[in-house]
Amino acid sequence: MCDQHTLEDDILFMRRKGQLSRRQFGKLTAGAALAAMLPPVLNAQDVTESDVMIETPDGMADCYFVHPSSGSHAAVLMWPDILGLRPAFREMGKRLAQSGYSVLVVNPFYRSAPSPVVGEGASFQDPAIREIVLPMAGQLNARTHVTDAETFVAWLDQQSAVDTGRKIGTMGYCMGGPIVMRTAAALPDRIGAGGSFHGGGLVTDNPDSPHLGIPNMDAHMLIAVAENDDERDPQSKEVLREAFAAANVPAEIEVYEDAMHGWCVIDSAVYHQEQAERAWSRMLAIFETAL
Repeated sequence: MCDQHTLEDDILFMRRKGQLSRRQFGKLTAGAALAAMLPPVLNAQDVTESDVMIETPDGMADCYFVHPSSGSHAAVLMWPDILGLRPAFREMGKRLAQSGYSVLVVNPFYRSAPSPVVGEGASFQDPAIREIVLPMAGQLNARTHVTDAETFVAWLDQQSAVDTGRKIGTMGYCMGGPIVMRTAAALPDRIGAGGSFHGGGLVTDNPDSPHLGIPNMDAHMLIAVAENDDERDPQSKEVLREAFAAANVPAEIEVYEDAMHGWCVIDSAVYHQEQAERAWSRMLAIFETAL
């Protein structure tokens, strides 16, 4: 999960790489890189967008549902990072829908507040923002990850825009990475592919560590690792490789050079378009064959 340690890693990494001074980092974070534009989707489909409310065991979850305007399609469940459902993730979900998927982007903090839980341009580097989101994140755990996943997948399977004859994909960023792992492990009959992008806490010493669910998966997995996350914890990727191989679960595990924790999210101060596009393309390629 994102934390102060990760923030310090980002700053030190960028300074060591000569990419940014501490003052420049602060200025960029304040701007939240909202000017970053996603490349256009080739042969983009027309899409239909809606805000939906989904009843869960713990309350009503406000989510964003976007899908091609005609036909039924493979579904994708998207878990945002620690700043939650916001315009950046709506754009990312819409882009995926333009590629032919019915996408549900969830508010992981619905138990605490409707989305967005932070304002435009918010940065996790800001102590005031951390005071908002960290308590919300603290309410989530292995149980809520699974009950939410079960609820959202069941909701998707009831939508006419979803082709239930095809498996579902799931993508998660930062704290969404462990949720992707638990979703794939809890729902192997429905989840055919999953991607963790700079996911934190995929391998822990806890008895409910996400990696321990790998033997239950029946999905093609993509684990995209930030270079500075790997520098801090180089062993986790090896544990994951061994666990996926032992369970005969196909998985691509790669450390993305010069990419820092958060590099895939378009409003992140460390958004790295080239490497984000490479990771996005790999996920699309996996969806094409696994869903």
